[in-house]
Amino acid sequence: MNHLKYILSSLLLILSFAATNAQDTVRYTGETLSNVDYHHGQLSPAVGVHNIQVFHANRENSALAGGSNWTYNHAPMLAYWNNTFYLQYLSDPVGEHIPPGQTLLLTSKDGYHWSNPTVIFPPYKIPDGWKKEGYQGIAKDLYAVMHQRMGFFVSKKKRLLTLAYYGIAMDAKDDPNDGKGIGRVVREIYADGKYGEIYFIRNNSSWDKSKSMYPFYNTSKDKGFIEACDELLATPLMMQQWVEEADRNDPLIPLKREAKAFSYYHLPDNRVVGLWKHALTSISNDEGKTWQYNPLRAPGFVNSNAKIWGQKTSDGKYATVYNPSEFRWPLAISTSKDGLNYTNLLLVNGEISTMRYGGNFKSYGPQYVRGIIEGNGFVPDGNMWLTYSMNKEDIWISKVPVPVSDEVKSHPNEVFAQMKNGEELKYWNIFSPMYAPVAIEKIADGTKALVLRDKDKFDFAKAERVIPESKKVAVEFTIIPQQADKGLLHIDFQDAKGTTAVRLIFDADSAFKAKVGYRNSGIMKYEAGKEYNVRIELDRHKRMFNIFVNGQSKGTKLFFAPLATFKRVTFRTGEIRRFPDADTPTDQNFDLKNAGELDKEAVYIIKSFKTSPY
Repeated sequence: MNHLKYILSSLLLILSFAATNAQDTVRYTGETLSNVDYHHGQLSPAVGVHNIQVFHANRENSALAGGSNWTYNHAPMLAYWNNTFYLQYLSDPVGEHIPPGQTLLLTSKDGYHWSNPTVIFPPYKIPDGWKKEGYQGIAKDLYAVMHQRMGFFVSKKKRLLTLAYYGIAMDAKDDPNDGKGIGRVVREIYADGKYGEIYFIRNNSSWDKSKSMYPFYNTSKDKGFIEACDELLATPLMMQQWVEEADRNDPLIPLKREAKAFSYYHLPDNRVVGLWKHALTSISNDEGKTWQYNPLRAPGFVNSNAKIWGQKTSDGKYATVYNPSEFRWPLAISTSKDGLNYTNLLLVNGEISTMRYGGNFKSYGPQYVRGIIEGNGFVPDGNMWLTYSMNKEDIWISKVPVPVSDEVKSHPNEVFAQMKNGEELKYWNIFSPMYAPVAIEKIADGTKALVLRDKDKFDFAKAERVIPESKKVAVEFTIIPQQADKGLLHIDFQDAKGTTAVRLIFDADSAFKAKVGYRNSGIMKYEAGKEYNVRIELDRHKRMFNIFVNGQSKGTKLFFAPLATFKRVTFRTGEIRRFPDADTPTDQNFDLKNAGELDKEAVYIIKSFKTSPY
């Protein structure tokens, strides 16, 4: 019997693959694949990506988390309206599908500096005695959980709606997306930052509307609000996002197959490409009313049960962003000239912050990525803006420069004080947690510099510069460590895949060191607040480097690992992380000790950076 099942399963896979290849479909034709043994997948980074943490969970000290002490935070959505970014995400106290649930909203004018979160859809009490079809037991002191695949809608008359869904999970393993929940809610966001009243826009048929906490949208006295809701309900591509939570036979949902986490974009001929979890794809000729074929896995794409995002970019090309593995790391981007054939795979975020709090169904990695869906705004800078959760715990945003590239043609010679405001980090990749930020700041002498700060006990600041690929290269930087008795700064010299051959270290024992094999080798003592000009000459052929500090030779040392070429220089205020890995247990059921505490801050000021052949 098992043998027969195996044969049938294999046959279905073969037929699925053949059917997909027979269709006009999205496909990946590149040769680069991600290596799950590394958090960065050994992928070459897209140049200039800025990863910024906008919410940092803290159970012990809610003042450090914008007033919230809930530690399950996930499924962020993004819009740009009224010259403002709007980001919503759902939240539970500890774990997924364990009530109560709520949805919160943050705003930003520039994508870097964000407001504290505001609750826009609060916890919803399920009436005692409620029975869920197919479940043994009744509700008692039970709250709804939230789950939504759609966060925003901008109407033709520029009204901004935000939406969420109240589902019912009778226990930790019960599915709130089974079509037997309460329903979807909506409210308007006004230009002055205030919110309209909460209404239901669609209830599940199993729900008793007489028990609803909020009125139905068509009872509003605001005709413009009703008009915007009606417009949303009449848009098939919007409705397709609702499929999981909706009634299984809801007539508003065009494709009723339970393909999850829908995103889409338009091709030049106005056909619509649809994308779902597992890199399922199909094409519509009529704005999502019908689809050419049932969603099938896009040939060549590697993607598991995390979301995949697709969009047309400001240069007329296309991009998909997703986790290219069976795990939820790394976060990568693939680009296409025609929206169907994707040819490369580059890194967006290759870090996995330490998960501080365990919880139900919390997965490691940067995941559930969403961008700004068509119609929900266009950011004037022309860059891609993305949002995602880290470990289903913290909320992040990424700015990805367009056009997307992993190449830098010329050697940098950057004195940050002399650079145009806003252009200083154009070619730098940054990883910037809230409590380990990376930014251009005004320093004590009144000039600008690149500053890495770190008081995060479980994370680090990272600034990385892609350089022209070189076999022999000299790297110079001017740095001022603001302390010599705490903190840690690694300066790594790497290839395109992130393999390090040479590491310099400003350590907490006042020593400037180099890694040479198992042991570190001392270079010199350093002092807090003193400026150091460091020059390092790297020779791939000899596997050796010469180091100079303030013009004085500090000797020659050996690479601790061989490289073919150098392409990246990384400044990082912590050790490289290798946990979790592919063999780490799926669920973390423990919290870290002192998870809500901060360290004393360490600060490193980088005034200039230069590379050159030698």
